[in-house]
Amino acid sequence: MKSLLRNTALWAVRSSAWKATSKWIRGTERWNRLEDEFDGSYVTGEVVVYFGDRSSKFYQLEQWLPVLEELHKKHRVVLVLRKGSALLQAREMTHLPMVFKRRFDPLHTFYHANDFKLALYVNNGMTNFQSLGFAPMVHVHVNHGESDKLSMVSNQAKSYDKVFVAGDAAIERHRRALIDFDESALVKIGRPQLDIERPLELDPSPACTIMYAPTWEGENDSNNYSSVDLFGPQIIEAALQIPNSRVIYKPHPRVEASNDPVMAEANARILALIEAANASIADEPLQHQVLMQGDILAMFDTVDLLITDISSVGLDFLYLHPDKPLALTDRRNDICKLNAEAPISRATPVINVSTIRGIETMLTEMLAEDTTAEARRELRQFYFGEGEKGTSTDLFTEAVSKLIADRTVELESFHSESINAESSDE
Repeated sequence: MKSLLRNTALWAVRSSAWKATSKWIRGTERWNRLEDEFDGSYVTGEVVVYFGDRSSKFYQLEQWLPVLEELHKKHRVVLVLRKGSALLQAREMTHLPMVFKRRFDPLHTFYHANDFKLALYVNNGMTNFQSLGFAPMVHVHVNHGESDKLSMVSNQAKSYDKVFVAGDAAIERHRRALIDFDESALVKIGRPQLDIERPLELDPSPACTIMYAPTWEGENDSNNYSSVDLFGPQIIEAALQIPNSRVIYKPHPRVEASNDPVMAEANARILALIEAANASIADEPLQHQVLMQGDILAMFDTVDLLITDISSVGLDFLYLHPDKPLALTDRRNDICKLNAEAPISRATPVINVSTIRGIETMLTEMLAEDTTAEARRELRQFYFGEGEKGTSTDLFTEAVSKLIADRTVELESFHSESINAESSDE
């Protein structure tokens, strides 16, 4: 009997192992086919957009796609992807030429076979260094947002030839955070992702629309700027009390999947508050909403007042609607540090431990009289530079064109000197 049990257990283990191996083989065959299909033999480009991560981080590239499609009209762009799941997602979202290179050698063989002048990177993924090893291109980091979070500045910035930033606020951020960094590598381009026209995703309402859009808790405590666990339910309760208002709860998508029990409990409480409030509202345009998914940028046109944390959301709202009131949260209850690290907080009411009890009055006063409008307009220039919507796209394209032109001249000079040196040796 024991022998039979052992044999049965062994068979189960072998069966499970074979299923896993078979699945891996089928997956490998699929990626091999896709690598053959997207081998890059059809490519003639000037600009590489490198993305080495899986689809779980594709949102970092996604927001750049409309900008890159515009750039493609002037400088031929090709997406270079290293993970199959990212390739599959890219195929659904853009018609830009794309190449799939899973391994290092095929990647560099592809680079050497072409005449690329510039590479763009939307994050600091670990495999970026495999692409950075190709010397002829000028390597440019563009990041995937603009915020005052600690994670916005990394010593990895020193790895790139140039770093495109939004404006003076980002330059100061690098100055504060990095030692022995060459600031001449920083190029101000505004925020071209925000220049793209988007179909409206939030229907207008006869009521005043108040949006609460908190961020998630981050990878560690130093990068935790979320207000959900500390102030979320109280913010929603107060907003629901504002007469003739419609409340929109639009958290970072990762809030819904948080493993932090306090975050999960606070999020559930917010959902329950909104559901209870809607039970007494028959008119659908007046009903409060929970929007866990969707493009928040496409909702801003309908929002009359935004409450958010330190993240890209508040700055995006500032860029697009500097005329609309904005409130920020501070989970650390340190207004001096907040003002120093997040200049936008100098021109907004701040929700913290000291002010949360008066949040309803704060919101009422913000809607009645917007006293910080002029200060916000000045800060918009500090963060994004001068000019209205559309200026950033022009700055981005001009910066890319200049770098390509400069690199073309440099390469021609380099090759000419190499030929002359070889002739002298002979």
